[in-house]
Amino acid sequence: MIGKLTGRLDYRAPDHILIDVRGVGYIVYCSERTLAALPGVGEAVSLYTDMVVREDLMQLYGFPSLVEKEWHRLLCSVQGVGAKVSLAVLGTLGPDGVSRAVALGDWASVKAAKGVGPKTAQRVVLDLKDKVPGVMAMGGTIAEAMDGPTLEVIEPSVPAAKPKAAKPPKRNATAQADALSALGNLGYGPGDAAAAVAEAAGANPEAETSDLIRAALQLLAPKG
Repeated sequence: MIGKLTGRLDYRAPDHILIDVRGVGYIVYCSERTLAALPGVGEAVSLYTDMVVREDLMQLYGFPSLVEKEWHRLLCSVQGVGAKVSLAVLGTLGPDGVSRAVALGDWASVKAAKGVGPKTAQRVVLDLKDKVPGVMAMGGTIAEAMDGPTLEVIEPSVPAAKPKAAKPPKRNATAQADALSALGNLGYGPGDAAAAVAEAAGANPEAETSDLIRAALQLLAPKG
């Protein structure tokens, strides 16, 4: 199983790229969001990958972070959602947007992705709501993966632009994971805690852990 590729971007198409890894070319399908964020042809690129093997098919799908790869895996586990639909959802919402939409039961946001009908969108929300805390928690344990793996130069045969270094971890992703853990320690259920943290993070993307906890507690407080 191929879980990660690091090489040089050889060419790009509307829905896939070719990565040259020491003379071997790998075709990797990506979401529109991922394709837009990739460097130019001839530059170094590194993606986490998921491989689908069937009797009549063998394809690689690429993701800039482990969190996005995990959402792809979960989305594909939902009845009626294949790799193409999963990439459409991730391309429209991004991994953070998927976490927020599923946690809040916002199936309308999921439906905004191309090829996703209302029944499928509702099924995604219902089937994956309990999975959100686990995915959100990844931000605290492998936060360095949230902006993708560090790019490595693969002995280029021709001069190429120096690859960009990976950005620092997204602070908000770690804050969400820490807030989720704190709410769990306070006795709140994983689903309710995830929904509250997602809503608080959506309202204030730059919030620190303490701010997210306070906002989530207000959302979880009994009404009336």
